[in-house]
Amino acid sequence: MILSHNTSKAIIPLLVNGKNHDVVIRSADTLLHTLRDQLGLTGAKQACENGDCGACTVIVNGEPTHACLSLTIESATESITTIEGLADSPVQQAFVDNWAIQCGYCTPGFVVNCHALMERHPDADDKTIEEWMQSNLCRCTGYHEIKEAIQSVLRTKKDLPSTNEDQ
Repeated sequence: MILSHNTSKAIIPLLVNGKNHDVVIRSADTLLHTLRDQLGLTGAKQACENGDCGACTVIVNGEPTHACLSLTIESATESITTIEGLADSPVQQAFVDNWAIQCGYCTPGFVVNCHALMERHPDADDKTIEEWMQSNLCRCTGYHEIKEAIQSVLRTKKDLPSTNEDQ
């Protein structure tokens, strides 16, 4: 970290979507604003900015995290994945196929959260899915279509042949 004594800014490294970036931050800068303003990654949405809605959800070291509540400085040694880093995730297509999108503002946060859910719980049951969905709010849809999208990806993953060499 490079700290200038005549300003209150620092240059820190961030690993975002598998790429290293050097960003200039103040100690109070949130991860949300650093991602959006410095790296141009606008998929994490600026909404409530107090951790209630989940529109800003990113994955930090495998954990869904509200970027509006995370200081950038805390993420200097972490691996961060944004919606832009999940272009190949089947969750995005499942949202489209199951009409789990209305206005779309909350969708990136839901997709990121659901991707993390499936990585953590590939055999998630309804209760687990509902618990994970509680961290994100949608004002346009019922959550039924979102839950169906998650279930469709989980079903597809279960139907895939195992790549285990022992079989």
